[in-house]
Amino acid sequence: MNWLTNFVRPKLQALTRKPGPPDNLWEKCAKCEQMIFHRELEANLRVCPHCGHHFRVGWKRRLELLFDDGRYERAELAKSAVDPLKFRDLKRYTDRLKESQGKTGESDAIVVAHSRLGGQPLVIAAFNFEFMGGSMGAAVGDGRAGL
Repeated sequence: MNWLTNFVRPKLQALTRKPGPPDNLWEKCAKCEQMIFHRELEANLRVCPHCGHHFRVGWKRRLELLFDDGRYERAELAKSAVDPLKFRDLKRYTDRLKESQGKTGESDAIVVAHSRLGGQPLVIAAFNFEFMGGSMGAAVGDGRAGL
C-alpha cells in the first residue's frame, strides 16, 4: 500500500488539481504595508500610490522606461581577466562568478546599452543587482572605461 499512497495518489492528484491564482498578483508596500495590485503598481512605474515608496526596478525594465519607445541595443564589452587578484572567501570568486552567470544569463554585473532619449543619442551603463549584488569585478571597470 505504501507505493500507492506515496507514488500513485500524488500523481493522480496532480492531474486533477486545478491551478490556483498566481502568487504575484499583489505586492505589499514595505513602507505603508498596503497591498497593491501588480497592474496598478506597473502603471504607476513601481511607485506606491498610497505613500510614494519606490519599489526596486530591474535593469531591463529601467532601460525600457528610459529609452525612447523602450528600445535599445546592448554594447558588447571586451572580455576581461576573470580573477586577477585570486580572491578567496568562503567560496572562490570564480565559483561565485560562474554561479551568477548561470543564474542570470549575464557575463557580468554591468550592462551597457545605447539608444535615444528624447531624440538625443544616449549611452547608459547599469548595474544588474541580481548578479552578485552588483559586484564590481574587472569587467565592470572595463565597461565603465569604455564609455
